[in-house]
Amino acid sequence: MKGRIHSLESFGTVDGPGTRFVVFVQGCPLRCAYCHNPDTWSIEGGTMMEPREIFVQYERNQAFYKSGGITVTGGEPLMQLDFLIELFTIAREKQVHTCIDTSGIVFNSQQPAWMKKLDELMELTDLVLLDIKHIDSEQHTELTGKPNERVLEFAEYLNKKQVDMWIRHVVVPGITDDEKYLYELGYFIGQFSNLKALDLLPYHTMGSAKYEKLGIEYPLKDIPAMAKDVMPEKKQIVINGIKKRRQDDSGQ
Repeated sequence: MKGRIHSLESFGTVDGPGTRFVVFVQGCPLRCAYCHNPDTWSIEGGTMMEPREIFVQYERNQAFYKSGGITVTGGEPLMQLDFLIELFTIAREKQVHTCIDTSGIVFNSQQPAWMKKLDELMELTDLVLLDIKHIDSEQHTELTGKPNERVLEFAEYLNKKQVDMWIRHVVVPGITDDEKYLYELGYFIGQFSNLKALDLLPYHTMGSAKYEKLGIEYPLKDIPAMAKDVMPEKKQIVINGIKKRRQDDSGQ
């Protein structure tokens, strides 16, 4: 079994708890307007690598990962289930913390064979970082090219499986910073007992250079970076939604 790999990062600090070895897989069905890795889109690119080969590279700096582990991101990791199962089986045998950073967009409960593999993978997964791009499906389609129903179903699946989940949401001026939608995001994720963290990430423009290099027009070229000083206020709106959902669910 080989995975199609875009790149490896030895010392990731924003891809889950602790310092982590980060595997960027190749291929993604989304075309997020703010994507800073457009070079991972094509499923035809990257380098074919075996899970054991990747784990050997992890072990070279294993001492630095005592409070961390391995994160697979992308691209979209769930497009390569067989590869992930083999890699995480090795990691579990070595008692290494495993994490997947995903949009959940390829989740498909109507495919029994795929779901069986996903169930197997979740047994080997310690944490899922779920990127919810937009809570409104029409807005999600406009932002990424696809609706969000499968993303939200995947969140419900993770809760049913009781796999620890961190929610990530990029806040883009004029696109994902609307208070109504931030509150609705909070109200949706407030139902989940497996919710362990919430990361609201300010939009930045650093990815625009990659688009220029690839000869692709940057979709958000006229959108400024998100002001960091308003992020605590934006996060509080989501938290308020979480609290209200939990109050409603408890009947208070």
